[in-house]
Amino acid sequence: MQIFPRSINKLPPLAGAGAALGLPGVVFVVWYFFSPLFTQVGYAPKQPVLYSHRMHAGQYGIDCRYCHANVERSAVAMVPPTQTCMNCHAAIMTASAKLQPIRDAWKSGAAVEWVRIHKLPDHAYFDHSVHVSAGVGCSECHGRIDQMEVVRQQQPLSMGWCLECHRDVKQKQGASLKLRPVSQITNMEWQRNPNEPVKPPRELNPPENCTGCHR
Repeated sequence: MQIFPRSINKLPPLAGAGAALGLPGVVFVVWYFFSPLFTQVGYAPKQPVLYSHRMHAGQYGIDCRYCHANVERSAVAMVPPTQTCMNCHAAIMTASAKLQPIRDAWKSGAAVEWVRIHKLPDHAYFDHSVHVSAGVGCSECHGRIDQMEVVRQQQPLSMGWCLECHRDVKQKQGASLKLRPVSQITNMEWQRNPNEPVKPPRELNPPENCTGCHR
């Protein structure tokens, strides 16, 4: 007496085909979602104006807060308006072809269409002012901007990466390598003395629960 129907004979080849197709799929998912292609590490889009952070922030030592003026008091650091550029370039390099888009925007009143590089998903909340006032330096997230001719995304900005920093600060407080004196927030060359723990400006309790970032 036959217990199983003849159609069951198709199961082994179907299972083999599924495994053959499924394994590459799993490899692709791991390769993509755990790689810089997904986290966008190294993303450096072409901007409408060839602005050099290496020259402005590095060579000339312009403080980050001169252009990103809201970083200490707002959730967003702020992309500088054309007025900020013209504060200098109304008198410097006034005939440069590279700066023509800036001059055109200044005359028309239209904003320069800068391409955003560091962008979190809409379901994630991040406040620059909270982190800056706690002693997290610009270079912790953005890297050595003062050495970049073209700005690129240096860190993955993933949930795991953020939580790693939160846990480190919560456990080590002043001994955390993630913190620095608030006065050195924009100093890209600042280095921590391991024998002199940095005292946080206030008691820190970085959230690890979902509502800390997903509101």
